[in-house]
Amino acid sequence: MNQDLQGHLIRHALLLASACLLLGLITGEYAWVLVIGLAGYVGWHLQQLRRLHKWLRTRRGDEPPPDGYGLWGEVFDSIHHLLRRDQKVRGRLQAVIDRVQESTAALKDAVIMLDRDGNLEWWNIAAEKLLGLKTPQDSGQQLTHLMRDPRFIEYFENHNYSEPLELPSPVNNRLRLQFHITQYGDREHLMLIRDITRLCQLEQMRKDFVANVSHELRTPLTVITGYLETLLDNVEAINPRWLRALQQMQQQGWRMQNLLNDLLLLAKLEATDYPSDNQPVAVDLLLLSIQNDAQALSGERRHRITLQADAHLRLKGSEAELRSAFSNLVFNAVKYTPDEGEICVRWWGDEQGAHLSVEDTGLGIEAKHLPRLTERFYRVDSSRASNTGGTGLGLAIVKHVLLRHRADLNIVSNLGKGSTFTCHFPNLQVVRRSQ
Repeated sequence: MNQDLQGHLIRHALLLASACLLLGLITGEYAWVLVIGLAGYVGWHLQQLRRLHKWLRTRRGDEPPPDGYGLWGEVFDSIHHLLRRDQKVRGRLQAVIDRVQESTAALKDAVIMLDRDGNLEWWNIAAEKLLGLKTPQDSGQQLTHLMRDPRFIEYFENHNYSEPLELPSPVNNRLRLQFHITQYGDREHLMLIRDITRLCQLEQMRKDFVANVSHELRTPLTVITGYLETLLDNVEAINPRWLRALQQMQQQGWRMQNLLNDLLLLAKLEATDYPSDNQPVAVDLLLLSIQNDAQALSGERRHRITLQADAHLRLKGSEAELRSAFSNLVFNAVKYTPDEGEICVRWWGDEQGAHLSVEDTGLGIEAKHLPRLTERFYRVDSSRASNTGGTGLGLAIVKHVLLRHRADLNIVSNLGKGSTFTCHFPNLQVVRRSQ
């Protein structure tokens, strides 16, 4: 209570007491006069409270407060000023909200606000066009009840939104949408949906072009390498000065064939999202076969290749695709590890799933190159890649195979000390056999 209000109350109390004493002196009934005076004072205050309550309850817009006297007049005026100030603040906030909603409504991208449980709170017009949401019927509904694609439900419930999700539109299969989810506030969700149909069409055109060109080049390349092989089989009838040229042509022909095979494999991997032959694969036996092939590839370089594999862990997927990915990792370790170096291949499981790691004591890779290693034709050192005869597509194939098996690739490398490539498979891809 501030000093003015306190002083006002004291003055009123003193005036009332003085009036009661004066009347009591005149009438000789001090007690009754005091009781009646206090009752009238309390009744007057209650009447002012009733007027205040009625005004607050029935107030509309900027309606002025009721007339008041003394202390209650100041109270009415103070409340009226506070309400006007609050109304102005709310008006400014509402104007900001209206501008935000108008701007988001004009976006071609869909914007959706969800509460912490995934219930729809607000969305713009684009969300109705791209996802088929209806106003106001869908307000408060669970988004996963309206978006029934299992991939979206899995993505939303895992709460890992570091990477966007691409799915066809539920209202038009020809539209391709990209979903970005950001958490804010009290675990609420802001979802942005973009129409990337045009980008997907351009990407598909690129894939088709590469696949068609690779397919068309196989026939002439097979003819050329076939004639080269025939000429080299009859090397006695060839002028000796042409021998080296023919051998180099044959070597480059083989390299082109390997490149075309890798391009066609990539095109095949990109054609579908999941392997068609999704059967449990005995990874330990698969890795044992790859270890033998890697030891043969090492030959006189005498690498020490060790294998530790849990025989009770199997992986659901395509054995041919997994062999391609795992052999790429192991053969790369052989190619880029100095003579008599060590290569350790491990296959194990834990609560998070199953894991394959290929660790070597090779040349290592600078940190700046690691984010781009899985790009097609990306070279850390073009001269080194040429010496090993690589196509530059090995790790790109690994990445696509892992994506098709819901797995991730993690790369750790120290220059001059070696590298570790680790594949992480989720539990839903793992089959655990009894001991």
